[in-house]
Parts: sequence; structure tokens; C-alpha cells
Amino acid sequence: MKLLLDEHIAPAVARGLSDVGAAGDANLVVAALREWQGGAYLEASDALILQAALVEGWTLVTYDLRTIPLLLREWGEQGIAHGGVILVDERAIAQNDIGGLIRALARLAATLGDARWQNRIVYLTC
Repeated sequence: MKLLLDEHIAPAVARGLSDVGAAGDANLVVAALREWQGGAYLEASDALILQAALVEGWTLVTYDLRTIPLLLREWGEQGIAHGGVILVDERAIAQNDIGGLIRALARLAATLGDARWQNRIVYLTC
């Protein structure tokens, strides 16, 4: 499973998940958007990020519940594919709860990591 953490998720989450992957799930690969592709997509549109992630097999993890779900619905209606999205609600896991986010994503990777993620949308719970 390849997780691409959006720009609003602390890089410490990527490091913590990488440690989890190294310790147990060798199939878990994590990158922060600000470091992925040399930071080339840091200021890019959601559509551009999702298209690039699809090409390379990444699933986007984001707290953006305002624009991403609308884009995904639009793409679904148009038959446009994406590499998968994990939506995190601030009310379920606070953005500054780095440990909570790491644990929730590690659990998700352990249970659904081998699943086909293309066009899959998951709301992450704690």
C-alpha cells in the first residue's frame, strides 16, 4: 500500500508510518506531498495531484473534506479514475493528533492494505 499524505498532514506522520512499515508491513510505503516528486505537486490542484498519484499507484490521505469529495463525485459521474482516497475528519482524528493518525492509518493498512485501491474512498476512523 502506498500512502501519499497531503500537504496539511505533518511530515512526522510519514516518518511514523514508515517506521511501522519497516517494523511489520513491508508493503506499506508512505510519502508526504511536500517531499514526493521533489515537492513538485505542493501547490498543485487537487485534480493534478490525484492524476499523478493514480499514475504511480498512490492513495491520497487528506483532511480536505470540502473540495476533494466534490471532485471525486464529479469524477465518478464522468468515469475518471483515481488511485484511491482516504478522507480524515478533524472531528474523528484531530489534525495535531499525530499518534492517533499513525495508529488509524497503520490499522487500515493492516486490514485493507492488500485491497485494490483504485477508485476506493474510505473515511478513516480512530
